[in-house]
Amino acid sequence: MSPYLASLAGGLLIGASAVMLLILNGRIAGISGIVGRLVQGAGLTTNLAFVLGLLLGPMAYLSLFGGWPQIEITTPWPLIALAGLLVGFGARMGSGCTSGHGVLGLARLSSRSMAAVATFLATGIAAVAVLRSIGL
Repeated sequence: MSPYLASLAGGLLIGASAVMLLILNGRIAGISGIVGRLVQGAGLTTNLAFVLGLLLGPMAYLSLFGGWPQIEITTPWPLIALAGLLVGFGARMGSGCTSGHGVLGLARLSSRSMAAVATFLATGIAAVAVLRSIGL
């Protein structure tokens, strides 16, 4: 199987689910917002279904392809946890995450989303440059 096929299929599924949520419910498929509303108890049915779909996705992959993809993580877990917390903080501070701004915001030609995605990318590039310069 081509190494790009799983990524292509995943991208198509993300796009399709985002479009379906927008068309059927009028909601933006921003994961941070969906999880935030779920924690607050708002829109339980829709938000829970979306989050469960995200969690069950790997099981669908396993049943379709018969195994897990080979992934090697060499970064220490404390650094990964810190990065996750910073991403969550930034998503709340930026009023959205890469899924909401990057998938639907850009498709809707939102200037706010364009600025947010440019910030995400610039910050990611800077973080990689800094971490590589200190040997991490």
